Amino acid sequence: MKKDIYLPQVKDVAVAIVSEINELSETEWNVYLLNLKNEMITQVLVSSKGYLKFENGEEIRTTTLRHSLGNIKPNSFTKIEPIMEDVFGLHNEYWVSFFIDNTMYDKKFIFLAETIKQENSIQIPLIEKFGILIN
Repeated sequence: MKKDIYLPQVKDVAVAIVSEINELSETEWNVYLLNLKNEMITQVLVSSKGYLKFENGEEIRTTTLRHSLGNIKPNSFTKIEPIMEDVFGLHNEYWVSFFIDNTMYDKKFIFLAETIKQENSIQIPLIEKFGILIN
């Protein structure tokens, strides 16, 4: 029965955490969803959370946030949320779901604890700023 279930692979969709300078000349970090496809993705939903489990069994969890982003045009991006540097020590998970035609796609993007750093930054396509990218 499981072999009959079709699970489409997500390609050309990415999540980026980008360092930007705000209007007060302060550094802030924002999370973006990038549609690198040549077709629109529709009914985009994103849930985000942070978590970390210590060796002694203790856990830290943030609140799960849910975002409805609507439709994202081909080769474009949209902001999901700002992210505070206080949670960079946690695993930050973004679960993205969307439709192309009548097919639903979903993928989990996880930024591991302590990986969101300036020294790990690369030039992000479409946004043309430096940040951390998972695709």
